[in-house]
Amino acid sequence: MGHGIQSLLGGVAAVGLGLATFMGRFEPSIERQPFSDGQGAREERASPERPRRTVDVAEATSPARTTHVAAGGDLQAALDGARPGDAITLDPGATYRGPFRLPRKEGSGWIVIRPRTERGLPPPGQRVAPSHARLMPKLVAAGDSVVETDAAAHHYRLEGLEIAPADGVFVRGAVVQFGAKETDVASLPHHLIIDRCYIHGDPRRGTRRGVAVNSRETAVVNSYVSDFKEVGADSQAIAGWNGAGPFKIANNYLEAAGENVMFGGADPSIPNLVPGDIEIVRNHLAKPLRWKENDPAFEGTAWAVKNLFELKNAERVLVDGNLFEYNWPHAQNGFAILFTPRNQNGAAAWSVVQDVTFVNNVVRHVAAAINVLGHDDIHTSQPTRRIAIRNNLFVDVGGTWGRGRLFQLLDGTTDVTIEHNTAVQTDAILWSGDRTPHTGFVFQNNIAINNSYGILGEGTGAGRSTLERYFPRAIVRRNVIVGGSAEQYPPDNFFPASIGQVGFAGPRAADFRLAPSSAYKHAGTDRRDVGVDMDALEPLLASPSASAPH
Repeated sequence: MGHGIQSLLGGVAAVGLGLATFMGRFEPSIERQPFSDGQGAREERASPERPRRTVDVAEATSPARTTHVAAGGDLQAALDGARPGDAITLDPGATYRGPFRLPRKEGSGWIVIRPRTERGLPPPGQRVAPSHARLMPKLVAAGDSVVETDAAAHHYRLEGLEIAPADGVFVRGAVVQFGAKETDVASLPHHLIIDRCYIHGDPRRGTRRGVAVNSRETAVVNSYVSDFKEVGADSQAIAGWNGAGPFKIANNYLEAAGENVMFGGADPSIPNLVPGDIEIVRNHLAKPLRWKENDPAFEGTAWAVKNLFELKNAERVLVDGNLFEYNWPHAQNGFAILFTPRNQNGAAAWSVVQDVTFVNNVVRHVAAAINVLGHDDIHTSQPTRRIAIRNNLFVDVGGTWGRGRLFQLLDGTTDVTIEHNTAVQTDAILWSGDRTPHTGFVFQNNIAINNSYGILGEGTGAGRSTLERYFPRAIVRRNVIVGGSAEQYPPDNFFPASIGQVGFAGPRAADFRLAPSSAYKHAGTDRRDVGVDMDALEPLLASPSASAPH
């Protein structure tokens, strides 16, 4: 099914966003919702808490003073001499050789580094592309980073810049390194914004990481972050493990071989730190097919490919309106999205994944969709809890890309809700195993294909026996399970024999709305249509393009 009707879904448009705004740990304010099992019993399930704070990315006011650094000039001297409220302008197309350090200043005015003229660049709120590089000043360096911060450096805004390794250089850290090994929250750099920048690795040698966000009040918006790859090790477009947040990652193209975006992955040097208040909205996360062995576009180097998005230590995360595409088994088993707590090196037992809202996304052309782990299975961690997976479209999952498992839950999650999703996949809808059962599980109002097993677990049969063993007291109702058998499942679900009997408005045109004649119109527990609300995905699908990233 790898390139079937699902591949007609096009690429994401460069959607312009009207973008807007942890200084310690908080006790969560948890909303509890009542659910009915359809047989008179009512139970409460906890809903994820949304981010409490947001990063304000509004443009800085007119500068108090502007310093121009011509081609060949000393940018570091300008940074050292800048005062809060200043602008530093650079010549478009000129190359400035670093590395560059953003020093700490007294005061709260923004220091903006930008081109002398922005003529030809997209206006604020729109995403840049590599084609804009000729209009951008270029910052390059050989070493561990190109741009880095002093401890507690703050109020820097990078606009309209190309930032990359020097030609032929492998950067061992991050091209932009916000924060490093600070040991307390007050020392973290903060109020840092990357806007309309083209940040990339070396096309031949690879580069480990694009932006490291070990910081507070940090945003990456309207940017193009690509070509981050490494052989035998993880690489990321954006990653953070020692930053408190809030973070905003909005309206970017993000490309990396290991994990396109990851939070966690190393033990924080700040005790008890969990990155939080994270917004990941309206991005396009993809891996180019030139990295895929056996694809006609393959360029010959087997960069270590893992997944598109991973949370290992994070809380209060909103993932809304993103396109995730192209992921296959290589250095990992092919799941595109992972919510898996990891006390990575054994020194951070507080590591947790909790309060995650994954909504209005498209996931396509992947080997498997979402893997959720209840506890770190190597070191001690906190339990995974309050995950909502709502109103997402999963298509072309499996087939030529890999096995095709839709959802996998392992080892005792709490309050995971999966509802109003539509999926076309080639393997099980839901698989579980590994010791501890899951509590507070809700699976309702979804459309998916049963295939051979539907809902299955380690050592259990399909359907009811798996639910009884691994999902006791689960709410499983009003799902359209294509090709399934009513005898295997709880009551109040639907079992059309084929996709054609679901009554999609036009799957051959990539329209997974239900036609007015569908038996599942307004048949959800909330009297809405079963499956995804396609209208909520229009920003992703407004300008279709069938071409894969190369």
